[in-house]
Amino acid sequence: MKKATIVIPNYNGLKFMEPCMAALAAQTCQDFEILVVDNGSTDGSAEWLQEHGIPSILMFHNMGFSAAVNAGIRAAKTPYVILLNNDTEAEPGYVGALIHAIEASPRIFSVSPKMIQLHQRELMDDAGDMYSIFGWAYQRGVGQETWRYDRPCHVFSACAGAAIYRRAVFDEIGLFDEMHFAYLEDIDVGWRAKLAGYVNLYCPRAVVYHVGSGTSGSRYNEFKVRLAARNNVYLNYKNMPPVQLAVNAVPIGAGILVKYFFFRKRGFGKAYWQGVWEGIRTARRTKRVPYRRERLPEYLAVEWELIWGAVLYCLEFSRRQAGKRAGRLPRE
Repeated sequence: MKKATIVIPNYNGLKFMEPCMAALAAQTCQDFEILVVDNGSTDGSAEWLQEHGIPSILMFHNMGFSAAVNAGIRAAKTPYVILLNNDTEAEPGYVGALIHAIEASPRIFSVSPKMIQLHQRELMDDAGDMYSIFGWAYQRGVGQETWRYDRPCHVFSACAGAAIYRRAVFDEIGLFDEMHFAYLEDIDVGWRAKLAGYVNLYCPRAVVYHVGSGTSGSRYNEFKVRLAARNNVYLNYKNMPPVQLAVNAVPIGAGILVKYFFFRKRGFGKAYWQGVWEGIRTARRTKRVPYRRERLPEYLAVEWELIWGAVLYCLEFSRRQAGKRAGRLPRE
């Protein structure tokens, strides 16, 4: 049996398929199977997959990222599952480095690779995902120089765009929440794993180049802003017990206001509020993580990580702005 199944969710990503598959064919470690989950594409993706004999699951319509990867995880028989976006090109040592990293301890749930911007290869795309006490999720290292992120470390969660997961842990904590549809579902599953006593790591030896927004088509759009705002409400409601929600209510509220003004400036203020309100109205339909007193150390550790996540966000934001002013980093 192979060690890993690479699950590639695809929605109208035919133009990305060939370079993505070519990079996987060039891996130095071939201890993996490939499974593409096509989310009802209309661009000929399904036909291309069948023509090339690539194992695939064909959905009848777009059921979202969470449902697609869940279908792949359920179908996988290997100890590990690698979730890989179609708009990626992996370095030859990528798979081997991820497997080596996750095999270091049974307490490791996920490992996030060093994701670099495909079209600006001197800049980071993601060095693991973080979450803050303000309710802000963000890509660690995004827009920074790649040399700054050459050390392995713990992260709040792995980025599901190219991470490896221990499949057996999903039986314990549940799969990706399909109510999210897309966005922040990886923060949610990483958070649940942390509360169950597992850890999420960053492995800089596993390198993958990422286009970014290959499916949604842009960094900000109404659909993406609304869904992310709604899912942010789900994150806090599901994973924080009432006491923790009460303690963090003020910074979370402040974070919502700051984000509203940020998106209003870009013409998406209405979409953001719609997402927040939808999250409040529908949060009770989500499945909350049951509070367990014996897991108090994990809750306290998460609270500390939320505080550190806010500090790190401010540090990285300041460094990024200074880099732009000095001309070291490109301006958006």
